[in-house]
Amino acid sequence: MTQTASAPISDLRSQLHGDVVEAGDLAYDEARKVWNAAIDRRPLAVVRCADEADVQAAVRFAGAHGLEVAVRGGAHSMSGASVVDDGLVIDLGAMNQVHVDPDARRARVGGGALLGDLDAATQAHGLAVPVGLISHTGVGGLTLGGGMGWLSRKHGLAIDNLVSARVVTSAGELMTASDTENPDLFWALRGGGGNFAVVTEFEFALHEAGPMIQFGIVFWTLDQGGEVLRHARTVIDSLPPDVNVVVGGLNAPPAPFVPAEHQLQPGYAMVVVGFGSAEEHAAVLEQARSAVPPAFEFATPMPYVELQKMLDEANGWGFFCYDKGCYVQELSDGVIDALTEHFPQKVSPLSIVLFYRLDGAYSAVPEDATAFSGGRSPRFGVFIIGVCPAPEMLPGEQAWVRSLAEAMRPYAAADGSYVNGSSEFDDVDPVSAAYGAAKFARLVELKAKYDPTDLLHGNARVTSGG
Repeated sequence: MTQTASAPISDLRSQLHGDVVEAGDLAYDEARKVWNAAIDRRPLAVVRCADEADVQAAVRFAGAHGLEVAVRGGAHSMSGASVVDDGLVIDLGAMNQVHVDPDARRARVGGGALLGDLDAATQAHGLAVPVGLISHTGVGGLTLGGGMGWLSRKHGLAIDNLVSARVVTSAGELMTASDTENPDLFWALRGGGGNFAVVTEFEFALHEAGPMIQFGIVFWTLDQGGEVLRHARTVIDSLPPDVNVVVGGLNAPPAPFVPAEHQLQPGYAMVVVGFGSAEEHAAVLEQARSAVPPAFEFATPMPYVELQKMLDEANGWGFFCYDKGCYVQELSDGVIDALTEHFPQKVSPLSIVLFYRLDGAYSAVPEDATAFSGGRSPRFGVFIIGVCPAPEMLPGEQAWVRSLAEAMRPYAAADGSYVNGSSEFDDVDPVSAAYGAAKFARLVELKAKYDPTDLLHGNARVTSGG
């Protein structure tokens, strides 16, 4: 699409209940800022929508004037999909309401809500939706790509719990998508990203979880990595359904429970979270520590909402970030060797590599039931995340991320990759590979139906035109 710098923003402002921020306004720099400080774009205007009518007006205005569009929820997109140069940012941040029906176990969630908004509202009733691990992430972007986290083994992905969505199409029309209304669009929304419509409200099924869970971390030094990760295979293969484990490489936090000599030092960890009995959780921790003596360990009951905030500070706003990822079917010797060779080469203490275990409820959903990018057989989601406190560190950390991703390539699953797990899905070829030929072809057909002008293309791009 073309950018039209002369678009009459005053005409749009007169149609809104919310407001418009333009260059020169005092609020402009704050309104265009996104979570990843490596992204610095200057939109023509940011439309702060107050309701669905504002979203409709903004979409129609952008279409009429040939403006590039970015949709902003939590502004947490690693690639910067929440902001665009010279175009229109449709900011849903004020539409962050969460309404919970505990009897029906349903939640209706505004398109601008954050995971923290959703968790706080649902946990008031001892309920939850499977979502990600950082509470200042937007519900919208996370869900439209899939959405995985601590509850994925037990209750699947966020999209597996999506009941319906209210959307504004690229023509500015209001529509509902569900199994019974516009089911083809509903299929596409569940994993196809923000390519088809602007979602103004999500309806989720809820599950019992919390309010207290069991938390534990077991940490080993760099030289113990190979032995520990090979032992992790045994631990993970025997996990009960109410326990989840994330394995990875990270720097130990500067927390009181970490011995001073290990604080901020790199190593390997198993983070063990239990949603069932304390005894069951303790048994998994005992198995985790049994083969190799850890450098330290820590276990405690914890509120679920605090678990969901645990990584917030280390992934706060203002860092310079870059990521890549893949799926691997198992923690093979090759995967472990690639990790233990490349992980120590990172420079930033904030950079991290995580392996999410995906099985159980995740694998109970048929491969083609949703547009989700990746197979449903048991596997690990691999996240290689470079996080830097200063911009001059970013090129080196990008090189580290790419080198580890390349080392993982021979072991990556052949049935796709997670579109929420990489900064580089702005071209057709990697997106097509992520979804696979059949799913991508279906997504292209639905794109032509629901967004024929390709108004919404700032994320993992689904289009036949490149």
